[in-house]
Amino acid sequence: MIADLDVIIPVYNEKENIKKLIGLFDKNVKSKVTITLCYDSDNDDIFEIKDYLDQCRFKIKFEKNQGNGPCSAIKTGLKSAKSECLIVYPADDFLNTELIDKIYREQKAGADIVVCSRFIKGGSMKGCPLFKSILVRTASFTLYWLSSIPVQDASNGFRMFSRKVIDSFEIESKLGFAYSLELLVKSHRYGLKIVEIPALWEERSIGSSNFRVVKWLKQYIRWYLYGLATTWLFKKKK
Repeated sequence: MIADLDVIIPVYNEKENIKKLIGLFDKNVKSKVTITLCYDSDNDDIFEIKDYLDQCRFKIKFEKNQGNGPCSAIKTGLKSAKSECLIVYPADDFLNTELIDKIYREQKAGADIVVCSRFIKGGSMKGCPLFKSILVRTASFTLYWLSSIPVQDASNGFRMFSRKVIDSFEIESKLGFAYSLELLVKSHRYGLKIVEIPALWEERSIGSSNFRVVKWLKQYIRWYLYGLATTWLFKKKK
């Protein structure tokens, strides 16, 4: 039987984070969930807790990254998912598991994308390095005010996509989390339903972040300009 929703989590030696996170899912999530852990290497330390994960009340799958890096891992997970509601969730996010059921209800009500926003009332971003914070806030705020995209946090990687989104658009991005902005601006251009809800964010305390601002910037700029072009150069498509 297909789960209510699929949660895709890219991992790279995240066993401590995942063990804590699965405990929070068990406590806070009522929906029927399949959790897909997308890993790069057969030597990933996630397999050290496989016996623990096998006892979880949720179905947990392991999918080996078909390429390298977080973007490829997420695309691998999205491709393997079977449900109508697909959520990409960070391995180090211990603040937002209570949103999973709410996101699922939004999808059932017709949302094609649910943006989990740090920049609307009820959301927050804490502990972010200054340069990263300036870049993320500037991009999100200018895209919101200069385009017709109805969300204030365009770049957060914690996001829900409906099956319709995944089946409608090929993901062209190859680096980082640019896929998330890409699917948002493409869905906006084609008039799909986008919903924004508040979410919390804190800089990770276990392990190191894989966020590489300079390396990924070119792809983010591409989809940022695509979003602006929908408003200023093109009519929305059907």
